[in-house]
Amino acid sequence: MPITSELRDDGVRVVTMENPPVNALAVQGWYDLAAALDEAADDLATKVVVLRAEGRGFNAGVDIKEMQHTTGFDALIGANKGCYAAFKAVYECAVPVVAAVNGYCLGGGVGLVGNADCIVASDDAFFGVPEVNQGALGAATHMARLVPPHMLRTLYFTARTIKATDLVQFGSVLETVPQAELFDAALKVAGEIALKDTRVIRAAKEALNGIDPVDVNKSYRFEQGFTFELNLLGVADELRDDFAGTDKSKRGSK
Repeated sequence: MPITSELRDDGVRVVTMENPPVNALAVQGWYDLAAALDEAADDLATKVVVLRAEGRGFNAGVDIKEMQHTTGFDALIGANKGCYAAFKAVYECAVPVVAAVNGYCLGGGVGLVGNADCIVASDDAFFGVPEVNQGALGAATHMARLVPPHMLRTLYFTARTIKATDLVQFGSVLETVPQAELFDAALKVAGEIALKDTRVIRAAKEALNGIDPVDVNKSYRFEQGFTFELNLLGVADELRDDFAGTDKSKRGSK
């Protein structure tokens, strides 16, 4: 199972992504992640969520190879809707979500982390939105919650990555620790939250979302519209084929 969920005795629910080799999630994986977070929100015994991953990195975004080996647009539409559901589930989870980021956090991974409430990272972690390399747009909404405006534009246009250690200075990453200590660091923050009255924390989460200056759900959906335009133009397919090493003549017509 790429997504697992475990409720600890202290009220901390640990949601783990594990989809080798790079933790890029297929369409169903995004929906499963959304379902796990929705379950956490509905369970009054859950006081806080730790979102983490096993493997070399936190999340490498969507499974582009699945998309390029699927005839028609079902996988593309499924990935867009699945990402939207997962990002929304993180943001609207009734309890705080603490993201524990190891290694790389790219594309859809940034969508998850940017909508989280607290971020701790390993000292070798890095973040990026390489969407332009694959002829897509998205997750700028969420990267904008991690870096200042001009840094966002530079990272987005160049597809560069930024180290977690550099994000600490912006206040978006709480702290960085050696990878072996990451889970404990996330549990420490989550444990502090879990000690509070969960009725107050749930009200606080709703209140803080209510005063956010940007509606992240609508903002991300707006970005996705340009992705569809690029697909209609054939640009996205061409770049994804190059990335996935797909022979267009041997896959279904799109």
